[in-house]
Amino acid sequence: MPDLLSGKAAVVTGASSGNGRAIARTFAEHGADVVVADIQEEPRLGGTPTHELIVEETSSEASFVNCDVTSNDDLRAAVKQADEYGGIDVMVNNAGVFAHNEDLFSVTESDYRKMMDINSKGAYFGSQFAAEKMQETGGGNIINLSSINGDVGTKSNVAYCASKGAVRVMTYAMADALGPDIRVNAIHPGMIQTAQIVKDYEHLEEEKRQERLDTIPLERQGRPEEIAKAALFLASDLASYVNASSLVVDGGVKNTR
Repeated sequence: MPDLLSGKAAVVTGASSGNGRAIARTFAEHGADVVVADIQEEPRLGGTPTHELIVEETSSEASFVNCDVTSNDDLRAAVKQADEYGGIDVMVNNAGVFAHNEDLFSVTESDYRKMMDINSKGAYFGSQFAAEKMQETGGGNIINLSSINGDVGTKSNVAYCASKGAVRVMTYAMADALGPDIRVNAIHPGMIQTAQIVKDYEHLEEEKRQERLDTIPLERQGRPEEIAKAALFLASDLASYVNASSLVVDGGVKNTR
């Protein structure tokens, strides 16, 4: 298969670890230069920093930008960094936080604000700043990472569901606002083997682990590389007529609940 993103420049938030790291590496393997935007360079599960790995393993260029997505200045700086590679073509709003088994009545205003600021506000302004640049250069596309919990609510993660549901509907509204030159889509991951999920999963008793797996028709957790392949599809011309859509990557959970 030819390089699907040859000549493109992408900014991926939260790209030091997990899904973001896999997306950044996959984009680079397909010809894109990548800005790794995160609050830390080191991967949360260890290993070589993403931007260094890209330079070592591919012919693409990559750089790291310290980016807290709750800071609009940081988001602007991340988008501007792509100017080194000819200007941003693809924005992936991946950075996010997850609350493990939060109780509805224990969530404070501060907890809620943090969840919304990172998961929803970060994606909103990351998209806004990227779109401003894309409109100057002839277009591009934006990919927002929501969650299956952004489509189906669960009692153990109400605030998280609220933040990811906002991302889902925001994606559709942005697609309407930014067409025809900028496509905007969302990915809804299920249980993926990221640092957050691994940490949560390891603390469960074996019976509880199996209960979770039993909700997945494919009977396993997903891999970050599988989210990355979905992002590659949406970022490439293979998805040239895919817009204002949600791509669910959860092993079948959503349709069997």
